[in-house]
Amino acid sequence: MEKKRRIKASEPLYPSLLRTIQQAFQLKRNPLPWSKAITAGICSGIPVLIGLLANHLSYGMLAGIGSFTYLYVANIPYSQRAKKLFFVMIGLAMAVGMGTLVAPHPLTSAIFVGLIGALVTFLFGAYKIQGPAAIFFVLAFSLATGMPIDPTAAPLRAGLVLCGGALAWLLGMIGWVRDPHGPQTTAMKRVYMELAAFMDRVGSGEVQEGRKKLVAVLKSAEESLAVGQTSWHSSGQYQRLLLLNDQANAIFLDVLEYAEKKRDKLPPHIGKTVRSIAAALDEKSKGSERAIRVEEWPGGEGIILRLQSNVREAVRILIDPQTDVDAVQKRKRQSLWTVLGGSFDKNSIVFLTSIRFGLVLAATALLAYSFELNRSYWVTLSCAAVMSGATIIATFHRAIQRSIGTVVGIMVATIILAAHPHGLFIAVVIMFMTALTELAIVLNYGLAALFITPNALLLAESTGQNLSLSFVASARIIDVVIGCAIGLVGTLLIGRRKASSMLPHLIAKTIRSQQQYLMTLFSEHRANLDLKQSLEQRKMQTNLSNLQIVYTTAIGEIPSNKRQLEYMWPVIFSIEQVGYLLESCLKSARCPILSDATLSQLLLVFETMAKSAEQKAPLAKKEIPAIIDFPQLQRELSELQDALQVSTRVQASEALR
Repeated sequence: MEKKRRIKASEPLYPSLLRTIQQAFQLKRNPLPWSKAITAGICSGIPVLIGLLANHLSYGMLAGIGSFTYLYVANIPYSQRAKKLFFVMIGLAMAVGMGTLVAPHPLTSAIFVGLIGALVTFLFGAYKIQGPAAIFFVLAFSLATGMPIDPTAAPLRAGLVLCGGALAWLLGMIGWVRDPHGPQTTAMKRVYMELAAFMDRVGSGEVQEGRKKLVAVLKSAEESLAVGQTSWHSSGQYQRLLLLNDQANAIFLDVLEYAEKKRDKLPPHIGKTVRSIAAALDEKSKGSERAIRVEEWPGGEGIILRLQSNVREAVRILIDPQTDVDAVQKRKRQSLWTVLGGSFDKNSIVFLTSIRFGLVLAATALLAYSFELNRSYWVTLSCAAVMSGATIIATFHRAIQRSIGTVVGIMVATIILAAHPHGLFIAVVIMFMTALTELAIVLNYGLAALFITPNALLLAESTGQNLSLSFVASARIIDVVIGCAIGLVGTLLIGRRKASSMLPHLIAKTIRSQQQYLMTLFSEHRANLDLKQSLEQRKMQTNLSNLQIVYTTAIGEIPSNKRQLEYMWPVIFSIEQVGYLLESCLKSARCPILSDATLSQLLLVFETMAKSAEQKAPLAKKEIPAIIDFPQLQRELSELQDALQVSTRVQASEALR
């Protein structure tokens, strides 16, 4: 099983150089976000149209910078979306205001663009916020530094950007009126669809692959429900979703237990019923109802009876109006300081990445100013776009995509500018290009760059810069190539092997945090503790999150020790599964209190594994005691021991070479 995990993880992760270059040009098979693209186009065009009607086109174009706020819309709960878009709106306005104030001072501008890039990158990384991260904040600041120098215009410019951002906020929140819990319902529908797909895999060789995917979906749904709740309002629909999430976890544990005890496939009617729950959730979100047919399996016994009972309970929660939704416990999300504290650490890859981003960005701006490049902010923008890649391989892809996409985009922009656009034509072009950018970004960043470039050039010209066609065709291409090269070199030189070197320490740290949580969870003292908000649970969640980010980053490093990393994959997999199972134990009514002897043996197992990871040496395996009602946890700990034995043996052999 471990060999299978390793091969599945490693095969797509280490392409050759030629393959890496080819991947930069591949189109991803993602559904096109038509609704978001059309709304983004409208959002960017309305401020320009208003500026035209008021006979102040430049003001409308400035407000259009605020419309970038809409590009940060994602399928997250509306309570979280409202806060996210609000802070993006404020951040963009402040970036333009600050850029206007410091524009006369190149050195100060370089320092500030680095600080903005580092701060936004850190916040987006710490909170795992989806979206384009720092790139549009850097764009807003840089455009302001390229406008006619007038520090007294800072309040006006920032205010106009704020107005454009307010419009984007309203359009981003408009779905709340129709379906206030739409994102959470979508997340729960996905949980039950993945649960049914996992049931289909039981008895086949694809169980582990399906298991990992399902655990990720369950954790994502849990987080969506936690961040989506509000202290001032909790509807019956939201409470029902909480109950359905808990029931999905209970069903999953039953399926895991069946998969360990039996090698047969599950009765097909169970998966069909689970899929019908997902379909009914979709119908409920549309305001209609769908009947769910629950079939019984004749002759079922033991685990099958319990599994059927849990599935029936999920159906009852969904369709029975008498369900006691008020009794469900609310999710407690991590506090602001807990999240930031977990990432603000010298060993946090989020912190290190944000520092690297800021330093390289500031150095790029200084270099561009030193050589007195015309409109030097294009160099900084290109550098920021390239460094936005999640890994070094992704950065390499970005450099290729940005360079080629921008060159083609400049050709398109040259044609547009040759027509001397004015009035309504400018508004239509901006709307069209923005919509195409949103459609293209899910396919390939280079394709999106082709549409981003004309938009940025139109915004730049709106500030009265009178760009000539020869200038557009030559200076911009040079600036983009220089910026991409600096971003790529800076990423390669600063901390290129940092993530790989951090992995053993972070694996040991995560295992020890799980050890502490297990001690609290199965102890007789747990009745006096709030385990859902305990320090031990917060530490475990933070370490698991950091471990996932560091491993993903290590995979994309150049060069990387492919052999060591591929043998670490089963270790990372098992650690994630242990974390999930520990949290599932807390939710279960069957969570046992273990004897001191059993707890002592479990603590010894965890400490031995942590030492093995820390010392990069295979240590003697320890006997894992039985955990009442949770054989899945006992089995996963055994898998983790085996994975560590193989991984540390490979590391030891590599060290001797």
